[in-house]
Amino acid sequence: MPRSAPPPASPTEPPALLPSFSRRRANSLAGRAYVEIRGKILRGDLPVGKVISRRQLAAELNISVPPVAEALQQLETEGLLESKPRVGTRVRVPTRQEVEDRSLVREALESQAARLFAERATAGEKDDLRQMGMQVDQLYACYEARPTDRSFLFSAHTYHMSLHLRIAECGRCAALRDAIEKEQVLVFNWLYDTAVGRRTLASDHHARLTEALATGTADQAEAAMRRHIQVGRQEVLAKLDGLQLPERGWRLKETGGTD
Repeated sequence: MPRSAPPPASPTEPPALLPSFSRRRANSLAGRAYVEIRGKILRGDLPVGKVISRRQLAAELNISVPPVAEALQQLETEGLLESKPRVGTRVRVPTRQEVEDRSLVREALESQAARLFAERATAGEKDDLRQMGMQVDQLYACYEARPTDRSFLFSAHTYHMSLHLRIAECGRCAALRDAIEKEQVLVFNWLYDTAVGRRTLASDHHARLTEALATGTADQAEAAMRRHIQVGRQEVLAKLDGLQLPERGWRLKETGGTD
């Protein structure tokens, strides 16, 4: 039986959780570089459009350039970075179409996970999920009172991810849970939130979702998850349209800028 994700000690102390793929990769220099750089992107320390310097990152992480280069290649493969030959590498600038496409994939996967959760989760697991939903809302509410604390937001987003992965775990379909993680649909939701600075959802946004999953039929759980994801997508797209993102074209590589 899947184990529950540990709850935060208090609304102001989110747990320092890492998705399983990050834990697995943290055992080598390249793996550590991957986790650290990925964290910088998701915290917003390396914002959308930021040009990446391998040498600077290597110095900051106190490791050599080759492991950093390997980590950057992996992050590019996963879609968090983009590069052009003889130009450089930068944090990927999302397009409206990319946001829509990723969100639609997330909606398909997580709606099925919600159906399975409603059908297969135990009463104890449903009670635990309700608690997690309330805790996620509390964490985001706490962040609104300290909006410059990127480390706190990083931890809140991580706990939010653990909630959605927990839904899939309790649906007893390992392949579906793995697909949600491997497709990184939650990571990109997090990245887009960071890019647009989104935090204007209802104060009980996740509590209402988890209540519906815990008490509803499979059809009702699926519908609740679709609404949950669609609301977030609509807000991100609306803010993305008005956001001053870096130009879509690439500037010329500055001397030493991305070496």
